[in-house]
Amino acid sequence: MFPEKRAAVGRHPSRRLVFAICAMMALFVTAWHSDGAWAQAKPPIDRFKLPPGFKVEVWQAGLSGARTLLLGPKGTVFVGTTGAGRVYAITSENGVRRVRTIAQALTSPNGLAMKDGALYVAAINRVYRFDDIEARLDGAQRVDISQQFNLPSERHHGWRYMGFGPDGKLYIAVGAPCNVCEVDPNVYGNIRRYDLDSGRMEVIAHGIRNSVGFDWHPVTGELWFTDNGRDNMGDDIPEDEFNRLPRGREGANFGFPYCHANGIADPQFRKPDPCADVILPAVTTGPHSASLGIKWYTGTMFPAEYKNAAFIARHGSWNRSRKFGSDLAVVQLDSAGKASVRPFMTGLLDEKRDEHLARLVGVLPMPDGALLVSDDLNGVIYRISYDGSAKTR
Repeated sequence: MFPEKRAAVGRHPSRRLVFAICAMMALFVTAWHSDGAWAQAKPPIDRFKLPPGFKVEVWQAGLSGARTLLLGPKGTVFVGTTGAGRVYAITSENGVRRVRTIAQALTSPNGLAMKDGALYVAAINRVYRFDDIEARLDGAQRVDISQQFNLPSERHHGWRYMGFGPDGKLYIAVGAPCNVCEVDPNVYGNIRRYDLDSGRMEVIAHGIRNSVGFDWHPVTGELWFTDNGRDNMGDDIPEDEFNRLPRGREGANFGFPYCHANGIADPQFRKPDPCADVILPAVTTGPHSASLGIKWYTGTMFPAEYKNAAFIARHGSWNRSRKFGSDLAVVQLDSAGKASVRPFMTGLLDEKRDEHLARLVGVLPMPDGALLVSDDLNGVIYRISYDGSAKTR
């Protein structure tokens, strides 16, 4: 026989407790990204701090793992990811914003570029082309053109950044597949330039550990790029880098793995004079700050001092005893071309709890002069604007 069922008066959880448990479960689901990263239920923008007259708002939420940002000629904002494996397209009609997933189940589709109406997506060792993409957002078809590029398949530092240069050629950053190691500079740790018409590839810079952002100076046309310094040398060395490739120096060496920012020799190797013939950073951007996306600002919304300044998304450190970074920095050049860096948007790091509140990746100046910045921790894009009267946080 079955055991006698006893009355359970006073033993069942109260309705209040049941509701509380359900609420906690809902919060858990909401806070967990599909790509396996924790996210704030609501981005804490009330804690972000900007210079007087600037304001920040959530431009678009619900973008799991949002990273690289790209603007199409018809106004579509494309968003690349890594762990989420998706590419998003955001359009706006009559003030109503719409998000589409135009590609999914890709391996780290971080690299985005556009030319002649076609969207190019780099996903580790694969490159796809989506022709006439802004007219086909609801039925995007991809063409696999990976064979033209011969990209490495390693996933360590394998997320690509790419863009078409002023010369119409496609530039792709290829990281080193390690923290620090000797590599073939024609394969790893470089920035490549591809002529898609002839199929010719050339390495225009090497000795680069892991660049996840570059842009061309609006006046000089020179290529500037971020680079992430090696780990496990200490809390404060080496710093991350913001580098300039001078005109006429194609093929230049930027030091990795033998020489790090500010001319620091790597202790793992005993190469004589390791920093000889190395182009050192134009400016360093802080130890382990994970400096990623960079764009030069040419808009007219911001005050004149920001004209032709570079904005760098610092993702924030993970391997220091105390976290560092987690902000949007600005780099300005003086009359002699000397670069200096300072924080622009802060408050993204809870110093008491030593945890990131947001982690910035991509930067995108918009036609109206506002600045979009992606946050892959919270899965959102922020909009930074200036009206001169905004209350400073």
